[in-house]
Amino acid sequence: MCRLAAYLGTEIPLENIIARPRHSLLVQSLDAQEAKLRVNGDGFGIAWYGHLPEPGLFKDVLPAWADTNLRSICRLVRSPLFLAHVRAATTGATSRDNCHPFTYGSWSFMHNGGIGDFPLIRRDMELLIPDPYYGARRGTTDSELFFHLLLTNGLETDPLQALRISIAQVLELVDRHRATEKPVRLTCVFSEGTRIFAFRYSNDGQAPSLYRSDNLDHGGRAVASEPLEGQCARWKPLLENMLLEISAEGTIELPLLADGALADPAPGAAAVPVQERAAAGPA
Repeated sequence: MCRLAAYLGTEIPLENIIARPRHSLLVQSLDAQEAKLRVNGDGFGIAWYGHLPEPGLFKDVLPAWADTNLRSICRLVRSPLFLAHVRAATTGATSRDNCHPFTYGSWSFMHNGGIGDFPLIRRDMELLIPDPYYGARRGTTDSELFFHLLLTNGLETDPLQALRISIAQVLELVDRHRATEKPVRLTCVFSEGTRIFAFRYSNDGQAPSLYRSDNLDHGGRAVASEPLEGQCARWKPLLENMLLEISAEGTIELPLLADGALADPAPGAAAVPVQERAAAGPA
């Protein structure tokens, strides 16, 4: 299992999340406390937003703790919104293209977990992706393929509906191929440059951990696989089957389930604009 963290708030050095805290992402790369594997040494990546709509991206296959450039970049680069990931490979070779985050246009995406028995359903998942998104794919992981499935299903206009449709499609393929030996576990964080979205979903009730904090010392909000200062009151676990949306105005939690079931995965399903959902106010 991988470890990840994301931040939105006042502009800060990347190291304030990635390297400086007592249980920073760098520490978690060597000593994860809430994962099957304590060491996450199969590469790392950072996507950060600045003056352009598209994020900057820095990824490599070295273990995060072994790349001397990483600490220097984290000390000198400042950003109001960034995503960071350290990888423990489950599917796909250890290569730069398979390191998270993945990007498309202004979107960045990272994942912890796995789509059980992915080799059995991979071909059918790929057939769901139209050429423009499929052609932008660089790696071989289930994570990147799920990201492009989200894009296919309308991530850029309605993240919640895209998630509902995409998860339903994956579960339908798992059922069709009787690929039920291993669970589907998705803990994902993604952004389009102004908001952070995060969710935990699994079909066995054991999605990888994710925590949120709304009152960091430097005036920002963050999510992380494990609390960056260790267990404390200002880090709260994110519930399964909820989509967390973090913006400058606050946070919203929305159920992934619609009326007790995931959305109909049929093409052309109606989407509800994010602006209409935001009218509900903070959770």
